[in-house]
Amino acid sequence: MSWLAVVSDIHLTPDPESAAALSRALARIGAGTPPDALILPGDLAADGRPEAYDTLRRLLEPVGVPVVPVMGNHDGIEPFTAAFGTPDRTLRIGGTRIVALDSTIPGHHHGRLGAEQLEWLAAELAEPAPEGTVLVLHHPPLPSPAPSVDLLRLREPEKLGEVLAGSDVRMIVCGHAHHAGAGVLAGIPVWVAPALVHQVDVFPPVGRLRGVAGASLSRVDLFADCTVATAVPLDGDPVYDVDAAERIAWMTERIPR
Repeated sequence: MSWLAVVSDIHLTPDPESAAALSRALARIGAGTPPDALILPGDLAADGRPEAYDTLRRLLEPVGVPVVPVMGNHDGIEPFTAAFGTPDRTLRIGGTRIVALDSTIPGHHHGRLGAEQLEWLAAELAEPAPEGTVLVLHHPPLPSPAPSVDLLRLREPEKLGEVLAGSDVRMIVCGHAHHAGAGVLAGIPVWVAPALVHQVDVFPPVGRLRGVAGASLSRVDLFADCTVATAVPLDGDPVYDVDAAERIAWMTERIPR
């Protein structure tokens, strides 16, 4: 079993205060068992300014696990590439393959994958990874209940689905929507990660679009026989905080054999 921490839509600016939520998120992730990788599914910067990527790299230095940054529509390709290299990439974590794709269109907020990218992806997936593949991109290949988000999703997702059908991809992870969501593309689970900066309200008053405060992370657990994604609110007071080994032992004793 392995697991991935996911921090999406950070929207860093040169203002040091914009990094406060990310610092809390990294502290939260670092307090427990380290993930096998940290996934950042796009919109790392608010407006693509190089200073934001300098701040991000500084904050990521102590993380101690592989980091997979992904281009988002608010990112700038030149400063992103200068900081992290080519946005389309493959990373091997043990037997798991993580593939990142740049779904952005310069000057636009919706997304699309080009023919060359899909050909590259098909070639990459031609040989299965021992423990399967996780595909990461910014734009969800799913509809959204928020009409504003729905306008800005990935165009022509069926072309991606044709490449992925029958492959070893265990889950597609994306961001952009600023709300948690889940669905299926070509029989493959899709996880839309909630945002770090704020959330889109999918229960707004009639006739309104609304964003609400609240920072969230998520995690993807790669079990032997399934893949599970979980939304994790960053803030909130504990309802209980007990010794894990003692509580598990107590619960185990009471499970019928």
